[in-house]
Amino acid sequence: MSEKVTIAFDVYGTLINTHGLIGMLQHHVGDNAAPFSRLWREKQLEYSFRRGLMQKYHNFGICTAQALDYTALFFGASLEKQEKENLLNAYKALPVFDDVIRGLENAKNAGFRLYALSNGTASDIELLLDRAGISIYFLDIISVDEVHSFKPDPAVYNHFLDRTSSKATESWLVSANPFDVIGARAAEMQSAWLQRSPEMLMDPWEIKPTLIIKGLEDLAESITSFQNR
Repeated sequence: MSEKVTIAFDVYGTLINTHGLIGMLQHHVGDNAAPFSRLWREKQLEYSFRRGLMQKYHNFGICTAQALDYTALFFGASLEKQEKENLLNAYKALPVFDDVIRGLENAKNAGFRLYALSNGTASDIELLLDRAGISIYFLDIISVDEVHSFKPDPAVYNHFLDRTSSKATESWLVSANPFDVIGARAAEMQSAWLQRSPEMLMDPWEIKPTLIIKGLEDLAESITSFQNR
């Protein structure tokens, strides 16, 4: 049954560590680097949600840049134009988490069809995955840019199913982001929530993930066990 399984991997926060620039941020905000990074990420997502609801689409790169502007204002950090460009360029070369390569290898060896599904543009994600050395694991990159909306809009997940010629019940969304997991389940896909730390909480909604895993190394075995129940 595993050859029929199609997996959509979220990229930012799931495969790629969005807080990989803390060392670089220390040059600008010192000890505030970690909270700066967290707020930047929070505003990036907030801006994508708001634009999706307002149907005023701009791509994720613009959301990221505007979130950086907000965060710099919040922390009183005076960033020159070139400094902003350097940070945004570095955002396209973020590191992977330690469990990613092993997890992707396990999933590919299990016969699953692997895709990247991201809020980022296809060109940005292709560059990011290439620089991280993991693009070889994916059959294709599917971007929300193709539907001019953002996750968790159901249109995004339905577009993924159409692009991959997959059935929702045989397709999985793998993400460390609860909003993404819930969005996929709402679109009737299966979903695996990657709980990257004990401090991470799943939203206490009526919509639950199909599976909860602690590391990507466990994904292939967990899905196989679920399929063979």
